[in-house]
Amino acid sequence: MKDSSTKERIAVLHDGDADPYIMVPVRQISQVRALLDADKIPYWVDEFAISLDGQPAITVVNLGHRADPVAVQNLLDSAS
Repeated sequence: MKDSSTKERIAVLHDGDADPYIMVPVRQISQVRALLDADKIPYWVDEFAISLDGQPAITVVNLGHRADPVAVQNLLDSAS
């Protein structure tokens, strides 16, 4: 799946001690949620979104410590 703003691949991130997460443009959150729901992947979406320098708002989808980042990335990549 591509980020609708940057046209770059949406990636599962895992920084340091943080659980895996995905940064998603707000306008694509429904697509990502549907994909994760269909595959029964637990997640929660931050209630706040941020927008810097007039760019489209971005929110974070948290996958939790039990998530398999590779499997989620493969799922996102297959949804191009």
